[in-house]
Amino acid sequence: MSQRHVDPDTLLLRMPSLRAVKAFVAAAKYQSFTRAAEALCVSQAAISRQVRELETYLSARLFERVGRTVELTPAGSVFFEASQLSFVNIAQAAERIRRTPQEKHVLTICCSPAFSAFWLSQHINAFRANNPDIELNLITTQNFLTREPGVEPDVIISKLANPGEAYTLYPLCHDVIYPVCSPEYLRRHPDIGTLEGLRDSALLDLSPYGRAGVAEHVDWSVWLAYHNVDIDARGIDSPPLFHANDYNLIINMVLANQGVALGWNQLVAGLVEQGRLARPVREHVTLRNSQHYLACREKADDDACARVRDWILSKFARWEV
Repeated sequence: MSQRHVDPDTLLLRMPSLRAVKAFVAAAKYQSFTRAAEALCVSQAAISRQVRELETYLSARLFERVGRTVELTPAGSVFFEASQLSFVNIAQAAERIRRTPQEKHVLTICCSPAFSAFWLSQHINAFRANNPDIELNLITTQNFLTREPGVEPDVIISKLANPGEAYTLYPLCHDVIYPVCSPEYLRRHPDIGTLEGLRDSALLDLSPYGRAGVAEHVDWSVWLAYHNVDIDARGIDSPPLFHANDYNLIINMVLANQGVALGWNQLVAGLVEQGRLARPVREHVTLRNSQHYLACREKADDDACARVRDWILSKFARWEV
């Protein structure tokens, strides 16, 4: 078999000696050849020799002596900025590799920003503590049909019933939607304990783009209409509706006692259980034709993906409205 010829790598051939660059970075960092030698556990003569070698290679003076210290020349400053950053990146990458067990499993999870903020954030810490050999890489998106080039998530949590042939699909939950507010807001506005009082309150509404990952067609007008309440019958003194496409903002406004929002059970149930959110009325809307799914790229020997799958399914199995 003939060996394949490899052309000279001009980039690598033009690189200066890394040992010389290391000596230069140390001398620049400590502004002293003596202190640089102590930091690298070599002699001062070795530092001087390496710096001279680098200056000869670059055809430029890198240091000026100032008393017992050295200062960078303009050329030295330019080279120090680039070389120090490169060494920091190399050192950090090496440390990550050294600290990461070889049996570590890296899994990529793709979900909506709202699911990440209000579900994963509530549960992921316990999973990571119990599964130290699994490293989770999170990607959030509002558009599950168009993923970033080269990104193939191992786990997708979305409303996609057909994420691709590589995935096994598991149903998670239907859309269950009910009003939520802070306990303090409910205390200040007891009239929101009725549907009519709720209709006339400070309603925070998620706009259509923000609902792309949940129930696209359900807003306050639709939710109230399910219960035979006309949003257009709001009193003339009612606060204006607030619209936003960011569910994180909506819920944070609710937590800050600024109004009432529609809560999707899979996102707000944890906050209700913790007492941070309250349900002013018991009415809710369940959309039986609207399903959320867990999609997994499963392999026969992929225990890590199976553990993530079972963890998520177990959390959803216990929820009741």
